[in-house]
Amino acid sequence: MHVEKNVCDSVIKTLLNIQGKTKDGLNTYQDLADMGIRSQLHPRSNGKKIYLPPACHTLSRKEKISFCQCLRQVKIPQGYSSNIKNLVQLKELKLVGLKSHDCHMLMQQLLAMAIRDILPNKVRLAITRLCFFFNAICSKVLDPVKFDDLENEAAIILCQLEMYFPPAFFDIMVHLIVHLVKEIKCCGPIYLRWMYPVVRYIKILKGYTKNLHRLEASIIERYIAEEAIKFFLEYIEKAKHVGLPESRHDDRVGGKGSRGLHVITQV
Repeated sequence: MHVEKNVCDSVIKTLLNIQGKTKDGLNTYQDLADMGIRSQLHPRSNGKKIYLPPACHTLSRKEKISFCQCLRQVKIPQGYSSNIKNLVQLKELKLVGLKSHDCHMLMQQLLAMAIRDILPNKVRLAITRLCFFFNAICSKVLDPVKFDDLENEAAIILCQLEMYFPPAFFDIMVHLIVHLVKEIKCCGPIYLRWMYPVVRYIKILKGYTKNLHRLEASIIERYIAEEAIKFFLEYIEKAKHVGLPESRHDDRVGGKGSRGLHVITQV
């Protein structure tokens, strides 16, 4: 769960080049020059100014606007996830306030849709394969025969990302992708172990707090009241109405309706 969130943050903040959060910058370009790789991306000095050549993953302002507008116009069912529209800031061209489940939805479904026409084909293919990999390992039905293929897929995805993203992009969280399939082999499906249902229920409990000076007591009071109401509703469904006459048109065998039919037959 946390690996997915950190990888999603790294990808989005690098694509949007969010200041202070991106994995791309002057230090990264200087690292390329020190390592002697990707000569076309080495920083170039022009007097007092330093020019940084655009990389294949660098988005123009028009592409950033297209990316943010695509996410802002997404409509999802109520309760499916948080409202993505509230997380997109078109003025600053960035995403703010991303929670773990928001990153989960972006990696599973929304990110591949938002980049489908704003990146080169090879870069877009690598990011899309990363999204499909997370979607595959998080599914409820897993075939053990395909675990080896998923491990190979994770290694291939990391190799493709290393071809296009700078070395600073690959922190420990990105490399942990390789070990996720082994974790599934040892511990079982991921959806049985992640904390999304617990976090969602904790949010419900937080909504019970009305007295900020007595948080625990406020939650307990509302919780007991809700449980009592549920019990009474189940009890009332089985109870009989008080003061209301029973229906005389009862079609059951031996009831009044059958006796009346017997009398009419005799006449």
